[in-house]
Amino acid sequence: MGRKLVVPSSNDIAKKWGDVTPGRAGYYEAETPKASSLWEANAAASKGTYKAAVTDPKIADRFAGGVKGKAAKFSRKVTSVGVSRFGPGVSVAIDDMQTGFDPYVGVLAGIEVPDRGPRGSTANYAIVEKIGDPLHKKRLAVLGAAS
Repeated sequence: MGRKLVVPSSNDIAKKWGDVTPGRAGYYEAETPKASSLWEANAAASKGTYKAAVTDPKIADRFAGGVKGKAAKFSRKVTSVGVSRFGPGVSVAIDDMQTGFDPYVGVLAGIEVPDRGPRGSTANYAIVEKIGDPLHKKRLAVLGAAS
Protein backbone atom coordinates (compact mmCIF):
# COMPACT_ATOMS: atom_id res chain seq x y z
CA MET A 1 0.00 0.00 0.00
CA GLY A 2 1.35 3.40 -0.96
CA ARG A 3 1.06 6.76 0.64
CA LYS A 4 0.00 10.10 -0.67
CA LEU A 5 2.66 12.74 -1.21
CA VAL A 6 2.43 15.77 1.00
CA VAL A 7 3.05 18.77 -1.23
CA PRO A 8 3.10 22.38 -0.06
CA SER A 9 0.96 24.85 -1.98
CA SER A 10 2.51 26.62 -4.94
CA ASN A 11 2.17 29.84 -2.93
CA ASP A 12 4.27 28.37 -0.07
CA ILE A 13 6.83 26.98 -2.51
CA ALA A 14 7.16 30.32 -4.31
CA LYS A 15 7.46 32.24 -1.03
CA LYS A 16 10.22 29.96 0.25
CA TRP A 17 12.01 30.13 -3.09
CA GLY A 18 11.81 33.93 -3.02
CA ASP A 19 13.09 34.08 0.57
CA VAL A 20 15.91 31.54 0.30
CA THR A 21 17.24 31.70 -3.26
CA PRO A 22 18.62 35.28 -3.30
CA GLY A 23 20.92 34.27 -0.43
CA ARG A 24 22.51 31.66 -2.68
CA ALA A 25 24.11 34.21 -5.02
CA GLY A 26 27.54 33.38 -3.59
CA TYR A 27 27.13 29.73 -4.55
CA TYR A 28 26.05 30.78 -8.01
CA GLU A 29 29.08 33.04 -8.39
CA ALA A 30 31.52 30.39 -7.12
CA GLU A 31 30.14 27.27 -8.81
CA THR A 32 28.72 28.39 -12.16
CA PRO A 33 32.07 29.25 -13.79
CA LYS A 34 33.36 25.78 -12.89
CA ALA A 35 30.59 24.23 -14.94
CA SER A 36 31.33 26.07 -18.20
CA SER A 37 33.55 23.43 -19.84
CA LEU A 38 31.18 20.65 -18.76
CA TRP A 39 28.24 22.64 -20.16
CA GLU A 40 30.02 23.08 -23.51
CA ALA A 41 30.97 19.40 -23.79
CA ASN A 42 27.50 18.18 -22.84
CA ALA A 43 25.76 20.66 -25.14
CA ALA A 44 27.95 19.63 -28.08
CA ALA A 45 27.37 15.94 -27.35
CA SER A 46 23.60 16.39 -27.38
CA LYS A 47 23.21 17.33 -31.04
CA GLY A 48 21.33 14.10 -31.74
CA THR A 49 18.88 14.83 -28.95
CA TYR A 50 18.45 18.37 -30.25
CA LYS A 51 17.72 17.09 -33.75
CA ALA A 52 15.20 14.57 -32.43
CA ALA A 53 13.48 17.30 -30.43
CA VAL A 54 13.19 19.86 -33.22
CA THR A 55 12.03 17.32 -35.78
CA ASP A 56 9.36 15.83 -33.54
CA PRO A 57 5.98 16.18 -35.30
CA LYS A 58 4.46 17.93 -32.27
CA ILE A 59 7.28 20.47 -31.79
CA ALA A 60 5.35 23.39 -33.29
CA ASP A 61 2.41 22.74 -30.95
CA ARG A 62 4.75 22.48 -27.96
CA PHE A 63 6.46 25.71 -28.89
CA ALA A 64 3.16 27.55 -29.35
CA GLY A 65 1.87 26.14 -26.07
CA GLY A 66 4.97 27.34 -24.26
CA VAL A 67 4.53 30.95 -25.33
CA LYS A 68 0.73 31.20 -25.27
CA GLY A 69 -0.49 33.61 -22.62
CA LYS A 70 3.01 34.79 -21.68
CA ALA A 71 2.88 38.34 -23.11
CA ALA A 72 2.05 39.93 -19.75
CA LYS A 73 4.93 38.12 -18.05
CA PHE A 74 7.30 39.14 -20.84
CA SER A 75 6.27 42.78 -20.52
CA ARG A 76 6.49 42.72 -16.71
CA LYS A 77 9.99 41.19 -16.79
CA VAL A 78 11.22 43.69 -19.38
CA THR A 79 10.20 46.62 -17.20
CA SER A 80 11.04 45.11 -13.80
CA VAL A 81 14.48 43.63 -14.55
CA GLY A 82 15.31 43.83 -18.25
CA VAL A 83 15.72 47.58 -18.50
CA SER A 84 18.07 47.79 -15.51
CA ARG A 85 20.19 44.89 -16.82
CA PHE A 86 20.31 46.03 -20.44
CA GLY A 87 23.04 48.66 -20.22
CA PRO A 88 25.36 46.68 -17.93
CA GLY A 89 24.78 43.58 -20.08
CA VAL A 90 25.85 45.43 -23.19
CA SER A 91 28.92 46.81 -21.41
CA VAL A 92 30.18 43.36 -20.43
CA ALA A 93 29.39 41.92 -23.88
CA ILE A 94 31.45 44.33 -26.01
CA ASP A 95 34.35 41.90 -26.47
CA ASP A 96 31.94 39.03 -27.21
CA MET A 97 30.14 41.13 -29.81
CA GLN A 98 33.41 42.03 -31.50
CA THR A 99 34.61 38.42 -31.48
CA GLY A 100 31.30 37.21 -32.90
CA PHE A 101 31.17 39.87 -35.61
CA ASP A 102 34.86 39.76 -36.57
CA PRO A 103 34.55 36.93 -39.15
CA TYR A 104 31.93 38.91 -41.08
CA VAL A 105 33.77 42.24 -41.29
CA GLY A 106 36.23 40.90 -43.86
CA VAL A 107 33.42 39.34 -45.87
CA LEU A 108 31.51 42.61 -45.99
CA ALA A 109 34.63 44.61 -46.81
CA GLY A 110 35.34 42.32 -49.77
CA ILE A 111 31.92 42.68 -51.40
CA GLU A 112 31.45 44.94 -54.39
CA VAL A 113 27.80 45.76 -54.96
CA PRO A 114 26.13 47.16 -58.05
CA ASP A 115 24.81 50.71 -58.00
CA ARG A 116 21.43 51.12 -56.48
CA GLY A 117 18.53 51.48 -58.86
CA PRO A 118 15.43 53.60 -58.43
CA ARG A 119 13.09 52.80 -55.57
CA GLY A 120 11.19 49.60 -56.26
CA SER A 121 13.63 48.42 -58.91
CA THR A 122 14.12 44.67 -58.96
CA ALA A 123 17.81 45.36 -59.60
CA ASN A 124 18.05 46.43 -55.95
CA TYR A 125 17.45 42.85 -54.91
CA ALA A 126 20.76 41.95 -56.52
CA ILE A 127 22.45 44.07 -53.87
CA VAL A 128 20.77 42.11 -51.11
CA GLU A 129 21.73 38.83 -52.73
CA LYS A 130 25.32 39.98 -53.28
CA ILE A 131 25.60 40.68 -49.54
CA GLY A 132 23.41 37.91 -48.17
CA ASP A 133 24.91 34.93 -49.98
CA PRO A 134 28.52 35.39 -48.82
CA LEU A 135 27.38 36.23 -45.27
CA HIS A 136 25.29 33.06 -45.17
CA LYS A 137 28.20 30.96 -46.44
CA LYS A 138 30.50 32.49 -43.82
CA ARG A 139 27.96 31.83 -41.08
CA LEU A 140 27.74 28.17 -42.06
CA ALA A 141 31.55 27.94 -42.13
CA VAL A 142 31.82 29.56 -38.69
CA LEU A 143 29.26 27.12 -37.32
CA GLY A 144 31.02 24.18 -38.96
CA ALA A 145 27.88 23.33 -40.92
CA ALA A 146 27.66 22.30 -44.56
CA SER A 147 25.90 24.63 -46.96
